[in-house]
Amino acid sequence: MMPFAPATPLSVVLAILGLSGFVALLFIGSMLVPGPMRQGGLQPDGRIVRYRLNGLALFVLCLAATAVFQVVGPGLAPLARQFWSLIIAANLLVWPAALALFFAGIPDRPRRLGDFFLGIERNPSLFGVDLKMFSYRPSLIGLALINLAFAALQWQQAGSLTLAMTLYQLFTLLYVANYFHFERGMLFTWDIIEERFGWNLIWGDFVLVPFFYCLPAIYVFLRPNALPIVAAPFLLVAYAFGFWLFRGANEQKYRFREAPDKPIWGRAPRTIAGRLLVSGFWGIGRKLNYTGELLMYGSWTLLSGFHSPVPYLVPIWLLCLLAQRAERDDRRCRAKYGALWEEYCRQARFRMFPYIY
Repeated sequence: MMPFAPATPLSVVLAILGLSGFVALLFIGSMLVPGPMRQGGLQPDGRIVRYRLNGLALFVLCLAATAVFQVVGPGLAPLARQFWSLIIAANLLVWPAALALFFAGIPDRPRRLGDFFLGIERNPSLFGVDLKMFSYRPSLIGLALINLAFAALQWQQAGSLTLAMTLYQLFTLLYVANYFHFERGMLFTWDIIEERFGWNLIWGDFVLVPFFYCLPAIYVFLRPNALPIVAAPFLLVAYAFGFWLFRGANEQKYRFREAPDKPIWGRAPRTIAGRLLVSGFWGIGRKLNYTGELLMYGSWTLLSGFHSPVPYLVPIWLLCLLAQRAERDDRRCRAKYGALWEEYCRQARFRMFPYIY
């Protein structure tokens, strides 16, 4: 039986107020909580934007506040019960946010309908906070809190957590914590440097990620005994291997950008013309960070068992998204590096899966 309460006008209004307050608190925290300042990549207009990287501190503060709220308040279980109201509220809030960006963007630029969805500006800011970079914080912290809400609901109903729920929370919390620990790596991604910030990204960050990516958590809750205990070690190994690929590849790319001579796997890095890294993970495959991320998503989705295909929509969606991004990145790099990219592809012969893709 689904644990969700029906959405009513009152519950949606309360959800709007709650979500707005959550985002506002994170925004104020992004301005005030201490964190290292880092320069991002060179923008197309020649600017270099500086960012305060306090996402990990905000995530830890949210978890601490959640723990206190769980002990002295109603806890997180009401979030799980009000799932439909929260989804409706998030969808309603996306539209005024996108409209504000649409009209407040570059003043002299003519407005087209496509600009509403794709965005006017690449890096709009408010009170010194880059809004596109900020949006990952309510997105991923919101996902973590919704996941935890289903654990809280299971604890409330059964008095304990199943092995599957325990592993699910461990896997997903480590994934979110890793993002914020490596927040500096986002500063040089195509998403931050090139992509414009409009309805598409806002909806993706505030609706798709927290309310779609949590589907496995719902089914881990609904099917508490779906995981045979003998499967747990295999999923732990798969997750650990995926985490090693994902974090290791991203770290090597960032380290090469920051310190090109720093050893990788104990050896001086090999490059093509000093521009393209062909050491470590990047000498094996061109997108092993994507492969690792898919392994992690697959590992925690398998915790939900095979009673329904619904939770598997998440890794399937991610596979399609990352394959499309890999194709896009290949086109961009081929145009940017020319013959150097052709040579790199000869050395790192596959993108994400050996002998397949």
